[in-house]
Amino acid sequence: MRWALGAIALLLVGYALDLGLLVYAMYALLGVMLVSRFVAREWVDNLSAERECTHLTAEIGDLAGLLVTVTNTGKWPIAWLLVEDAVSRDALEQRPPRLKIEGPRTMLVRLGRGEQKWLRYKVRFLMRGYHQFGPVLLESGDLFGLHRRFRIETAPSFVLVYPRVVPITGFDIASRRPVGEVRLTHRLFEDPTRIAGVREYQPGDPLNRVHWRATARMGSLHCKLYEPSCVAGVTLLLDFHSGGYPARNEPVRSELAIVATVSLANAVYQLGQQVGLVTNARDAADRVRTEGFRLEFHTRELARDTALATSRADRLRPVVVETRRGVEQFQRIRETLARAELTDGLTMSQLVLESISRLPRDATVVAILPGASEETALALGSLRRRGFAVVAIVVLPDDETVAGLGRLIAAGIEVRTVADELSIGNLCAQTVFR
Repeated sequence: MRWALGAIALLLVGYALDLGLLVYAMYALLGVMLVSRFVAREWVDNLSAERECTHLTAEIGDLAGLLVTVTNTGKWPIAWLLVEDAVSRDALEQRPPRLKIEGPRTMLVRLGRGEQKWLRYKVRFLMRGYHQFGPVLLESGDLFGLHRRFRIETAPSFVLVYPRVVPITGFDIASRRPVGEVRLTHRLFEDPTRIAGVREYQPGDPLNRVHWRATARMGSLHCKLYEPSCVAGVTLLLDFHSGGYPARNEPVRSELAIVATVSLANAVYQLGQQVGLVTNARDAADRVRTEGFRLEFHTRELARDTALATSRADRLRPVVVETRRGVEQFQRIRETLARAELTDGLTMSQLVLESISRLPRDATVVAILPGASEETALALGSLRRRGFAVVAIVVLPDDETVAGLGRLIAAGIEVRTVADELSIGNLCAQTVFR
């Protein structure tokens, strides 16, 4: 635009001063600019791209191959084209990185009419996540460098990388553990499938409690005695609010919390008991569904930033996997944890208040925490006073979380700690802090 305005201004000056050579030069310059703009737009508008990925899901350490095919569908050959497949900078620049790229993600090519070119590279997955590859950023322009056009092609491809599962060993069935079956110390409900004995009939006993065989044998009415209902299974309550995960401990603490959560879910699933998940994390799949991207830009920086843009993580609705039994339950929890991202929305105390109606009373509530603020301790203590069996697992405790451990213990909550993946394996054999 500046070149055009300058050329028009000089053209007017040439007319005013009757400078024929200047007028001719400005006409030629304006003509070149118009042709250059047309050529640049024509080249970019007639490009198409496709991406193929060898994996849709992967485990940590797997290697995936990506192939980007760029085709010139126009009538004119393209003198130069720069192709770049976008990959999240956070995943590459984080220390340690989540991804390792093997091979170039960019190429500079010339495309003839109807010609195709291929960009190949490989990705090794070093951490779990919902990793985005693409869209493809295409850049071209005229031969004089007066006009450049940038275009984004192809929808992004996504690969779901599952978190690592640590086998929980040292499981003592007699220990006070946060998983498994624990008999309640006070009778809230009775389990009609667990008969504890019989007694004589008392006025007011319902007929469905009458033990007819004992009645016939004893000659008088007798009723069944039931054992109190027991707590079976686990509801995992994961705190993934960004305020609890300072940058100096990232991504170690957040990844350790994910590994601890998925390992507990696997242990409960292997026992054949019910398991569920409630978290304030942001689901990466929800973020992708709510974000779109434009197709054409005037600067490379704007195109790249738009392709890799992420919105504020202020989700105010918890991510819930209902507490159930079933062969697919653990896989559903594992997929949810693979997509979990830190959030700026619900805090842990707000999560407890929001999800208390979704927590079944016949399952232990296991809270996985990076620390325990006063509000968090009060919220978990409130759950315990309502009759829930509550256990807290504090991830990567440090000097700042010692006070948080004291608050939880003061609220009558059993506390266990996780310092590394080895301690996750021995989690159920730990002595409970009081």
